[in-house]
Amino acid sequence: MSDGSAEEPKAPELSGIDLARQALVAAKEQARARGAAAQQKKQARRGGLRSGARADGRDPLPLGAAINRLITERGWETPAAVGGVMGRWPQLVGPEVAQHCEPQRYDEDARVLTVQCDSTAWATQLRLLAPQLVRRLNQDLGQGTVKLIKVLGPGGPARRYGPLRAPGSTGPGDTYG
Repeated sequence: MSDGSAEEPKAPELSGIDLARQALVAAKEQARARGAAAQQKKQARRGGLRSGARADGRDPLPLGAAINRLITERGWETPAAVGGVMGRWPQLVGPEVAQHCEPQRYDEDARVLTVQCDSTAWATQLRLLAPQLVRRLNQDLGQGTVKLIKVLGPGGPARRYGPLRAPGSTGPGDTYG
């Protein structure tokens, strides 16, 4: 290329069979468009859509298919998947951990799963297992579904404020964390 002009690569010329394929595809699309237009005219003359022998969007669906369609149309795939995880919690974390720790809620915007434990010891244990659990959940639900697991310690009795307390009342039974 000593002459300084850049040669542009040319598109390969189509052979007879390629031209025939393109013509066939174009003819099919035109026929489909004419058929759809004729069908619309026919339906307009008859007074709108009517039920017929062929399936259309108004036919009844099995319950599972209808729910899946609703989930997809509304964009609820992630919350539904996380809800499934909450139902399968014992299989994901094991029966011993599931006995002491239970998922409470999932924040879809922050992608945070909140888990409540029944003691501070189990809360500490779950905090140590959190990175592995996040990895396992993301494998099951899709990458990036859960970014963080927020571990809550045990909830205690309602706090009583003020100097007066009922006789015989007990203080906190467990540490809070």
